[in-house]
Amino acid sequence: MDRFAWASGLLEINETLVIQQRGVRLYDGEEKVKFDTGVLLLSTHRLIWRDQKNHECCIAIPLSQIVFIEEQAAGIGKSAKIVVHLHPAPSNKEPGPFQSSKYSYIKLSFKEHGQIEFYRRLSEEMTQRRWENMPVSQTIQINRGPQAGRIRAVGIVGIERKLEEKRKETDKNISEAFEDLSKLMEKAKEMVELSKSIANKIKEKQGDITEDETIRFKSYLLSMGIANPVTRETYGSGTHYHMQLAKQLAGILQAPLEERGGIMSLTEVYCLVNRARGLELLSPEDLVNACKMLVALKLPLRLRIFDSGVMVIELQSHNEEEMVASALETVSEKGSLTAEEFAKLVGMSVLLAKERLLLAEKMGHLCRDDSVEGLRFYPNLFMTQS
Repeated sequence: MDRFAWASGLLEINETLVIQQRGVRLYDGEEKVKFDTGVLLLSTHRLIWRDQKNHECCIAIPLSQIVFIEEQAAGIGKSAKIVVHLHPAPSNKEPGPFQSSKYSYIKLSFKEHGQIEFYRRLSEEMTQRRWENMPVSQTIQINRGPQAGRIRAVGIVGIERKLEEKRKETDKNISEAFEDLSKLMEKAKEMVELSKSIANKIKEKQGDITEDETIRFKSYLLSMGIANPVTRETYGSGTHYHMQLAKQLAGILQAPLEERGGIMSLTEVYCLVNRARGLELLSPEDLVNACKMLVALKLPLRLRIFDSGVMVIELQSHNEEEMVASALETVSEKGSLTAEEFAKLVGMSVLLAKERLLLAEKMGHLCRDDSVEGLRFYPNLFMTQS
C-alpha cells in the first residue's frame, strides 16, 4: 500500500477512463486496511480508488508500478479478488496513506462482482501500455494538512482545451471527407464518358463483337449508370420535370421489361432506376408521378395498379389474356400451385406471381383453396370441362 499516493480523483488531460466498479475493498497484501468500500477506477494511466461515502478520500497508483496481475477465485464467505504485484516504491513518490509496507502486492476485493471484466480490461491496458505513448500534463503540488497531495491541471482551462482539440479534429475530418467526395465526383464523370465511348463502340462494331461480349458490355453500362440523368436542377420541380423523367424511364426500362416478360413491380423499377442514376437518386414520390404520365405521353410503358394496391410497370404491348392463359396452362399441368411455386416455375417475383394468379381467378379460369397450409390455386373445372 505504500505505492499509493493521495489524489483528487480527476483525470489528467491525456488520461482516459477505461472502466469503473463499485464495492471494491483494498488489502495490503493479506491484511485488511481502512479502505473498505469504494469505487475502483481504471484509466489509461492509473488505478484510482475513491471512498463511496467520503469522496475527499481518494488514492491512486500508476499502472507503470504494476509488475503483473492474477485472479483469485471466490470462496465460501469470500469475494473474488485480483492480486496486483508491484514494483518497489520509487524514491520520489508523492505522499500517500502508507509510508511503508511489508508486502509487495495488494488485493482488490470485489464485493459486488464485476471482477472478470475489470481483470480483462486491466490486462489489456498492461499489454497496450498506453501511458507510455500519452504522457499526462504537468501537475502542481498543494498541501492539505496531514494529507498532502496534488491537483490535476484540468478545470475550466482543461475542458476548454479539450473542446478546442475536438473541434479542430472534427474540422479536419469534414475537410478530408469533402476532398474524397470531390474526387468521387470527378471519377463519376470519367466513368460516364467511358460508358458513352463503350456504347458507341458497340453500335459501330456490332458485327465484330460476339453476343456474349455485347451482354457483358451492357451489364457494365448498367453498373456505370445513366449518362445524363433528369434532375430538378435541370428541369425544375413541376410537371415539366416529371414529363422529362417519364421519357427517360421509358428509355431505360424497355429492355429490362422485355427480359422480364413485360412486367415489373414498382419496387424493382425503383431499385433499378436509382442504381443506374448513381448519385442523382430519385424519390419514390417523383417516380410514381413520372409513371402516371407514361400513358398521357404515349410512351411504350404504363403504370398499372392491381386491386390489392400493388403497383407495376408493364409494356403497352403486354397482353393480359395471353398471360392469364399461360398461368392457367402452368397450373393445369401441375394440378395446383401456390404463388411461391408458380414464381419459381415462371421466373418472377412472388408478388407478381400472386397477382397473376389472382387475375386469372378474377377472370374465372382458376379457383382457390385457402387453408392453414396457405393459398393454393386450382384450374376451374366448371370453365374447362364445359
